Amino acid sequence: MQTFYLSATFKPIWFPEHPYNPKSRRETALLLMKHLAVLNKYFWKYRWRFLLGILFVGLANWFRVWQPQVIRQALDTVVTQVKFYKENGGIGAHPEAYGELGTQIAWFGAGVIGLALMMGVFMFFMRQTIVVMSRLIEYDLRKEIFAHYEKLDLAFYKRNSTGDLMSRISEDVSKVRMYLGPAVLYGLDLTFLFVLTISAMIKVSPVLTLWSLAPLPLLSISIYYVSSLINRKSEKIQQQLATLTSTAQEVYSGIRVVKSYAQEAPMGNWFADQSELYRKKSLGLIRIDAFFYPLMLLMVGASTIITVYVGGLQVIQGNITAGNIAEFVIYVNMLTWPVTAIGWIASLTQQAAASQKRINEFLQTQPSITSKVKEDRPIQGHIVFENVTFIYPDTRIKALDNVSFEIKPGQKMAIIGRTGSGKTTIADLLVRMYDVTEGRILIDGRDIREHDLYNLRRRFGYVPQDVFLFSDTVFGNIAFGKDKLSREEAEQFARNAAVHEDIAGLPKGYDTIVGERGVTLSGGQKQRVSIARAFAKNPDVVLLDDCLSAVDTNTESRILGYLNGALAHKTAIIITHRIYGMLDFDNILVIDEHRIAESGTHDQLLTKGGYYAEMFDRQSAGEEVG
Repeated sequence: MQTFYLSATFKPIWFPEHPYNPKSRRETALLLMKHLAVLNKYFWKYRWRFLLGILFVGLANWFRVWQPQVIRQALDTVVTQVKFYKENGGIGAHPEAYGELGTQIAWFGAGVIGLALMMGVFMFFMRQTIVVMSRLIEYDLRKEIFAHYEKLDLAFYKRNSTGDLMSRISEDVSKVRMYLGPAVLYGLDLTFLFVLTISAMIKVSPVLTLWSLAPLPLLSISIYYVSSLINRKSEKIQQQLATLTSTAQEVYSGIRVVKSYAQEAPMGNWFADQSELYRKKSLGLIRIDAFFYPLMLLMVGASTIITVYVGGLQVIQGNITAGNIAEFVIYVNMLTWPVTAIGWIASLTQQAAASQKRINEFLQTQPSITSKVKEDRPIQGHIVFENVTFIYPDTRIKALDNVSFEIKPGQKMAIIGRTGSGKTTIADLLVRMYDVTEGRILIDGRDIREHDLYNLRRRFGYVPQDVFLFSDTVFGNIAFGKDKLSREEAEQFARNAAVHEDIAGLPKGYDTIVGERGVTLSGGQKQRVSIARAFAKNPDVVLLDDCLSAVDTNTESRILGYLNGALAHKTAIIITHRIYGMLDFDNILVIDEHRIAESGTHDQLLTKGGYYAEMFDRQSAGEEVG
């Protein structure tokens, strides 16, 4: 693996290539550059802004290159005038000399200031076009990535970590923007400056141009050498920083475990040792980095000395004027930035190419769950599983094996079974987080894959086993799936979910911020707010996946009473470990070893004396003991 850095502040870019193969390195770099071609559509979208930016860059540099020429004319004028006065009785014999020279120098000074102002104006415009363009593209790119993330199926999110998803939409997009803005802007700026400056220098004196620019290639080579040392040390620092960050994150996340085992001191000592190692590596990098600017000043100084020396010889020979020496010194200093910035621009481009490659990997990933039709119509709730077998695509674990059942509109069904038997998989298949491996699922007589995906999910009131609340107000969480939900309606649905009294007791009631993932609420409160959110959708089918595990029996009865009363005409499926005695289920499925082991009503299953009857007896005994 080969890693490139610009300085310690830049993160590494990984090139999967052999470190000793220059040809492979070039091929990899070219391959990475191809990934940036995806951005061409954005350049075309903002083409007029981009073309104006190029024009402004050219004009800014044109006025910049003029400044040394005005200074040269001013110096030559002064030298010529002083020589004239000396040859004609000296300056003392011409009292008007000071006024004339002062006026001429003032005009030249005004010219330099005017050129600098014009250059500044066009520099402002070039940033307002190209840099603003990069920000607009960054905005568009983030929107595109986020929208694509939302289209991808659940299997994608199980294959990829949240941190990786966040990294690509934040850090990678930021690196791409550095290419779209600063790299493109300064690349154009350097190109114009090189062409205009060297052309102006050659017009004056090709010989002096050659001598003046001689140290600059040495400057580039020296900077490359120092940068390579910085790169190697930066890689080790980044690895050590990753160790520190990962350790700190684990300690923060597992602080309860650390405290309960009284391991604060050992963890603190280990972190201190790792921090000391990071400090030593950072100081080593700083020592190398300290050579950068002195080296650059040394080379620029050498170039200036050569310019003055060779230029002086040229003046003696009558090939150029003294003003040309000053002009060339300014040109040399103007070219110092382009020479030193080439590596920086190349580094930004390489980073952007590597980041865009990572972004393209996700953008080119197509969801396996797609919608073939678009429609908006209610679901009656007639659900049929026909010989459904499902194997998780990544792990190849079989979750369901030849499962068949039917629920008619308005019926209530419970699904009971041991952990890992496949109950949650049924819920995931019903809202089409996955497609079946074998068999089919019919909803209202149509294959689930023939339904509009958006309409299907909108018609289900699904409360998953892993309850999730957004870092918003309680009201915002209840109204999440329903547009224009009034406060009165939200309170009523909260009452139906037996959580209104709990919300009223919060500091700001329904306006209380629940925190990240609902951290300020208890487990039972989070479950009931999620149930209220599902009820607020006024769904055609209610699907509760073990979401009553953290509530007491009385609260459970109130919620099931709402299902049995107000939602009597709605199809409802409750997935659970517990047996509910109050709700008169039309059918109960007992899932065991990924198959339907038993099915029937409560009385029928008790008569069979199987797993359901055994579990009912255990729970009844537990209630009597409690």
